[in-house]
Amino acid sequence: MAPIPGSGLAKGLAVTLRTMTRKSVTAQYPDTQPELPPRSRGVIGLFEENCTVCMLCARECPDWCIYIDSHKETVPPAAPGGRERSRNVLDRFAIDFSLCMYCGICIEVCPFDALFWSPEFEYAETDIRDLTHERDKLREWMWTVPVPPALDAGAEEPKEVAAARKTADKLAAAQAAEPEQAAEPEQAGGPGQPGTPGQSGTPGQSGTPGQSGTPGQEGHA
Repeated sequence: MAPIPGSGLAKGLAVTLRTMTRKSVTAQYPDTQPELPPRSRGVIGLFEENCTVCMLCARECPDWCIYIDSHKETVPPAAPGGRERSRNVLDRFAIDFSLCMYCGICIEVCPFDALFWSPEFEYAETDIRDLTHERDKLREWMWTVPVPPALDAGAEEPKEVAAARKTADKLAAAQAAEPEQAAEPEQAGGPGQPGTPGQSGTPGQSGTPGQSGTPGQEGHA
């Protein structure tokens, strides 16, 4: 069936009339903050406790807008006779947001979950040189990162959480076993029993007068 001449124009005019008669709603920013999606790419937050200065984010950044400085410190041995180790200590972590193109590669390649997207977007400056933000500012933005969505009911537990739970269970089991081990000697002999002459494992055993293998015993039937 051939279209009716002028039907397209009529449909367009109908849309225009519906829009003209509808009341417009304008959000008065900054008095009214916009409702942003939870995965908005506003700014990058730094959780520096997780940063190991591996430099992966700086090397993979296509714009080379991440600047990292660090130094090495010697860590004393954990146990006597152990070997000293060295670790990297973060001195500077800065991002030049005048160069950043918000690709998110640095967040994806971070193996220790030290970088996160924050929906914060109000960080405009009058001077382009002020768009290089240091780790203190990145740390403040870390607290604006939304909570990640909950896992599905049938999803597996994350490996990091499972490993931490397993370690905590082992530690709790070891702490619970310590009082039981301390109570066993008291229940077996009571106070004053261990270490008295003539008892097992105490002075007065093999090699003492009157016992097997001692003077006066050898040669008897």
